Amino acid sequence: MATDYTDRLRRLAINEAGVVDGTLGPSFQAATLDPKTLALVRLAALVAVGATEPSFGEQADAAVSAGASADELVDVLVGISAVVGTPRVVAAAPELALALGYDLDDLVS
Repeated sequence: MATDYTDRLRRLAINEAGVVDGTLGPSFQAATLDPKTLALVRLAALVAVGATEPSFGEQADAAVSAGASADELVDVLVGISAVVGTPRVVAAAPELALALGYDLDDLVS
């Protein structure tokens, strides 16, 4: 039986052991997000915290493996720019490009 969102929120708010690391079972994992959406959300979080390329690579791989296109990954950057700010998105763009196997430095003449 899945735990409803209010119980999950309450347990998160009190920092109950096992909620975040998933040791309380599958009902405390991202229960309603499909793997593609979860990977895209995690990508957005990486931009928000200013992560580096290795982290982007892992989430880009997870998103693509779950069915996301490279266009959708770029759409995440565009979509969150008003929230996280243009500087974060500009800093993340080359990192995501590398994660997708695209070296932006190859374009510089």
